[in-house]
Amino acid sequence: MSHARVATALALLVLASSVRASQKPEPAPRAYVNPRTAKDTGQPPFSDAVRAGNTVYVSGKLGLVSGKPPAAPADEARLALDSLKKTLADAGLTMDDLVSVQVFCSDVSLFDTWNEVYRTYFTKEYPARAFIGSGPLLFGARFEVTGIAVKR
Repeated sequence: MSHARVATALALLVLASSVRASQKPEPAPRAYVNPRTAKDTGQPPFSDAVRAGNTVYVSGKLGLVSGKPPAAPADEARLALDSLKKTLADAGLTMDDLVSVQVFCSDVSLFDTWNEVYRTYFTKEYPARAFIGSGPLLFGARFEVTGIAVKR
């Protein structure tokens, strides 16, 4: 190939790259699970989940009964995970679609209790996870769990 053809090919490559770099990406479409707005003054100021493109971001979930945690920490963990699972289902996803999970715990000595329950919610690989000692949680809860999911 001649030097002129190589130079022309390189020039076209540079031009194509600069055109792609100057194009603004389309914003990811959003969808909400149990959406709330600033007008919903009687509700907590957050939606249960937000889908942006293929990714679903789930708000923190507590395991409460009538506004209080149950006596047994394992029951509370189950309730929090059931709430996460329901929100994912409402978004058309499953627990196995989670890619990242954060668990906030007011007492890190409950790590094994959480893990015993948590294991039962998955049939495939576990998502990445953080188990964070948080100090006190709302309503006296021991656990709050949040996650990010992408449909498999």
